[in-house]
Amino acid sequence: MIVLGSTGSIGKNALSLAWEYGLSVTALACASNYKLLNTQIKDFAPKLVFIKDKKLAKNVNHSRVFCGDIREFLRACANECDSSKTTLINALVGFGGLVPSKLAGELGFNLALANKESLVAGGAFLDTTKITPIDSEHFGLKFLLTSKLAEPKKLIITASGGAVVDIKSPKKIASLSPKKALKHPNWNMGAKITIDSASMANKLFEVLEAYHLYGIKNIDALIERTSKVHAIVSFDDGSSTAHISLPDMRLAIAHALSLAGNSRIPSQTKQVLPDFDFLGAKFAFEKISLKKYPIFSLKNEVLKKPKSGVIINAANDVMVARFLAGKCAFGDIAKNILKIYEKYNNIDISSFEDVLEADLMIRKVLK
Repeated sequence: MIVLGSTGSIGKNALSLAWEYGLSVTALACASNYKLLNTQIKDFAPKLVFIKDKKLAKNVNHSRVFCGDIREFLRACANECDSSKTTLINALVGFGGLVPSKLAGELGFNLALANKESLVAGGAFLDTTKITPIDSEHFGLKFLLTSKLAEPKKLIITASGGAVVDIKSPKKIASLSPKKALKHPNWNMGAKITIDSASMANKLFEVLEAYHLYGIKNIDALIERTSKVHAIVSFDDGSSTAHISLPDMRLAIAHALSLAGNSRIPSQTKQVLPDFDFLGAKFAFEKISLKKYPIFSLKNEVLKKPKSGVIINAANDVMVARFLAGKCAFGDIAKNILKIYEKYNNIDISSFEDVLEADLMIRKVLK
C-alpha cells in the first residue's frame, strides 16, 4: 500500500491497520509533519517518501526523499511495485489531492479515496468505477447498493450537524468564533473539515461525491446526531436499508484494503469494530435547515451542474482559511460562496485542464 497524507487522521488509521495485518508499505507522503513521518519510516520502512515542503526535506530520515511536485514521486512509486496489486490511499487535504487521484488512475493503482476535492472538483474527469471511497457515508452507500433484489430509488447520507447543531439562532451561528466552530460533537478531525461540517459544506460536497460515484441524482442528506447511521438507500419496491456502525473510520479503510468482508487475508479476523449494541440505541432524523446551513441550498444546483463543484470548492477553501485566520465572520463563508456560485456557475468546464484553471481563477477573484 501507499499512503498519501500519512500523518493525518485517515493516514494514521490506515497505517495502524497495516501494522495490525502485516501489510507492506511501499511509500508514504505528507505535507510538513516530518517528525511523525520519521516515526512512520522507522516503523514501516517504505521504499520512498514524499514531503511537500522542500525546506523540510533535509529533516526526513530516508535515502529517497521526494518533495515539491508529487507527480514525480507517484511515477517512481509505480516503478517500485505492481500498481495493479497496490492500494494507493489518497488522504491528502484540499484541492492538491486532485492531480494525484487523476495520475493514480492513469498509473493503474487501486485508488482508495478520502480526498473530497478529487470528486467535488474533478469527478467528471475521473474513472470512478475504479475508486473505492473511504468516507463513511459513501462506503455505507456502496455497502447497501450491493443488493440485487430491487433497484435503488434514492440515496440518503447523514450529517451530525457539526458545532452549530444545537444553536437555533442563525444570527448566533453567523457570529460563531473559530474556537466554537471547531468543536465537533462526534468526530476528531482536522480544522478544515470540522469547519465544513459546521457550515454543511462538507455534506454538500458528499452529495456531489455520491453522484459521481454511483450515478444517481436523487440524493438527499438528513441530520442524525449520533453519527452511527451513515447512509440509507430507498429502493423502488418501497423498502429502505441503512448502514449502521460505530463512528470509526477504520471500518471503511479496512474494506478499502480488503481486510474485511471478502478478505484476502483469511487467517486474520474480519471483524474491525465491535458489534453494534442496539439495546438503548436511539436514532432520530432531522431536516437540514437552510436558514442555519445556507450553503446546503446549493444541493439541487450542483446535482444539475456537477462540474460546477470546482467553483464552490475553491471559494470554500479561501473563505474557510480566512475564517480560521480571524479575517472574516463564520457567516461570511456561506455568503461569499453563494455570491461566487451565482456569478460563475455557468463557466465552461469541458476538460480536466479547465478544472485546474477554474480553481485558480476563483482563488484569484477572492484573494
